[in-house]
Amino acid sequence: MMGAATSAAAFFAGGGTAVCNLYAATMPQDAMRGLFDRRPVDDRLGNLEPKEQVYPDQDAPIVRLESETIVLQTARWGLPSPKRHHSASGIDRGVTNVRNTGSPHWRRWLGPEHRCLVPLTAFAEPLGKGRGSAWFRFPEGVAPMFAGIWVERWTSIRKLKDGETTDDLFAFLTTDPNAEVGPIHPKAMPAILTEPDQWETWLAAEWAEAKTLQRPLADGLLEVDQHG
Repeated sequence: MMGAATSAAAFFAGGGTAVCNLYAATMPQDAMRGLFDRRPVDDRLGNLEPKEQVYPDQDAPIVRLESETIVLQTARWGLPSPKRHHSASGIDRGVTNVRNTGSPHWRRWLGPEHRCLVPLTAFAEPLGKGRGSAWFRFPEGVAPMFAGIWVERWTSIRKLKDGETTDDLFAFLTTDPNAEVGPIHPKAMPAILTEPDQWETWLAAEWAEAKTLQRPLADGLLEVDQHG
């Protein structure tokens, strides 16, 4: 389901179609901390409440690497968009997902210092006008993470009434759909990582290695709920 903050920038990012503009992030905070036992963890989330629905331009938890430490923090969903997608009044509603990593706009943010993981428990794709969304859920014991990108302290106008704000921002990569997503959204799905080795590679490896993780999730891992 497309949130109110979705703009032309989302279409720029997803190769002509909006992808996954709604997800759930309900993993308990202590469980999130416990996933990362290879490095020290710095939890900056405060008192995190579970979110059954995360929409574009809302805050949500991300995981990033700072020196040798895993940092848990919140950021605002929607990376800076190219200026051609800003409104006449200067509003930049942000890019929720990124497909074309070869674009000069994104290449500056592909190094480890700008990569993050985005914890989720389910994600949605639209079924069509007036039909709601299909939710894709994971089996018990799986800890999914979107392969994300983040930027620190970016100043822009997200909403005219707020004027300029300075925010940490994030989005996540998309890729070809797998067998479960394809029948509902045939053009793309989020790039999702489910294993600690993948998380470590995404956060720390050079781009030549990390970019191989922009790939479909293995078939058979998602449970599809077309009733919301």
